[in-house]
Amino acid sequence: MGQNYIHLWRQNKKFGFAEGIIITLMLAVLAKFIAGFPFLSIMGQLVIAILLGIAWRAILGVPSEAAPGINFSSKKLLRFGIILLGMRLNLLDIIHAGPKVLAIAVINIVFAIFVVYGLTKLFKVDQRLGILTACGTAICGAAAVVAIAPQIKASDDETAVGAATIAILGTVFTLAYTLLYPVLGLTAAGYGIFSGATLHEIAHVIAAAAPGGKEAVDLAVIIKLTRVALLVPVAIVIGVWVGRAERRNNTNTAKTSWRDIPIPWFILGFLLMSGVNTLGIIPAVVTDQLIVAAYLLIAMAMAALGLNVDIATFRRMGLKSFAAGFIGSVLLSGLGFGLVHWFGLA
Repeated sequence: MGQNYIHLWRQNKKFGFAEGIIITLMLAVLAKFIAGFPFLSIMGQLVIAILLGIAWRAILGVPSEAAPGINFSSKKLLRFGIILLGMRLNLLDIIHAGPKVLAIAVINIVFAIFVVYGLTKLFKVDQRLGILTACGTAICGAAAVVAIAPQIKASDDETAVGAATIAILGTVFTLAYTLLYPVLGLTAAGYGIFSGATLHEIAHVIAAAAPGGKEAVDLAVIIKLTRVALLVPVAIVIGVWVGRAERRNNTNTAKTSWRDIPIPWFILGFLLMSGVNTLGIIPAVVTDQLIVAAYLLIAMAMAALGLNVDIATFRRMGLKSFAAGFIGSVLLSGLGFGLVHWFGLA
C-alpha cells in the first residue's frame, strides 16, 4: 500500500518536483545541524551540504522524477540565495575595495583558462570537456560550465562531468582553505579577497571565507561576483571562437548569437539588495532573518550539486580533467596568494 502510494506520488510531475526540493531542503537542514558540532563547524553548512548530496546519491540514489526539483535548487535557488545575501553588504564597502579587486579577478580568469585548458590538452582530454573544466575553474564553477556548454555544443555527459569536477574540486579546496586559514598569515580582508579570487562556486567562496568573519565573506563575495560578471564576455569570446572553428569545418553551421548567452542577471538583484541594506530600509531583525534564509537556499543548491555527481560517469570520463583542474587550481591559488601580497591587500 505504502509503495503504491510512493509510486503514484512519483508518477505525478508536480510531486516529483516537490520531492527534489524536499530532498535538498532536508540535506541543507541536516548540514546546518551537523555544522553545529565543534570540529565540523570548520567545514560549515555549505561544504557539508554538498558532501551529503554526494553521499546520498552514492548510497540511496536519486529518483529520476526528483531531477527537476533538484535542478531547480542547484540553479534557481542558488540565485535567489545570492540575491538575498546582498543584504549582508554595504555598497560603500565595494567602493573601498577599489580597482585592484577587478585587476585580480581579470588576471586570475585569464591565467586559469589558459593553464587549465593547456593541461587538458596535455592530458588528452576531449576539447569540449577541457573548455568546460577551464571555464568552471576560472569563472564561477558549475554555473560557468552550464553557461558555456551550449556555446560549444557539449553533450549532457560532458556537462555533468564538467560540473561534477568543479563541484568536487571546489569542495576539496574549500576544506583546504578553511584548514590553512590560521597559517596563511593573511588579514581577514586579505583572506576574503584570496578566497573570492581563486575558488570555484560562489557557495564555495562563502564557505571558505567564513572563518575570516563577516569582513572576509563580504569581500570574498564582491570579488567572486566580479568574476561571475566576467562570464558574459568570456562566453562571447568562446562562442565566437568555437563558431568560427565550426564554420571553417562546416559551411552550413549557423552563426552563434549573443542572445544565446545566459547573462547572470541575479547580480543585479544582489546589488539591489545591497543598496537596500546600505540605505537601512529594512529593520536589522528582518535583515538577519533574510541572511539566514539566504544561507539555507545556498545550502540547498550545494546539496543539489552533490546529488548531480555521478561517480561512475565521473570515473569513466573525468579523471584526467579532474587532474588538470586540480593542478590548475593549485597554481591559481598560488597566483592569487601572490597577487594579494603584490597589490598590498594581504
